[in-house]
Amino acid sequence: MHKEVKAYNNSQTGAEKKICNTLAQEIDAHLPEAENKIWHRHPVWFLDGNPVVGYSKLKNCIRLLFWSGQSFDEQGLQVEGTFKAAEARYTSADEINKKDLKRWLKKARDIQWDYKNIVKRRGVLERLK
Repeated sequence: MHKEVKAYNNSQTGAEKKICNTLAQEIDAHLPEAENKIWHRHPVWFLDGNPVVGYSKLKNCIRLLFWSGQSFDEQGLQVEGTFKAAEARYTSADEINKKDLKRWLKKARDIQWDYKNIVKRRGVLERLK
């Protein structure tokens, strides 16, 4: 785990810290080739410079975000925003279904929209994979 991500996780308290550590371990295990760093103050994993998954602390939960998640066709993920992102929210590490998470992470590798170049394309997303 990247040292800045570890520091982010350690700054959380109780259940939120456990959620963050569980998510980071699972993401690292299933996307070992991904670059991991703090981006916009939150842990994010990138494939070839393109953000694919990350998590952040919200007021009452930890939000797991998949940038291309709306294209995964998964009932466990909720639409987030106006692009292609989808999310899951957790208040306890026990809520994380590792089988579902593994499947979502495989889809994060296989199904990607080009967020890396969204500014250059003036807000237009193109499918990479």
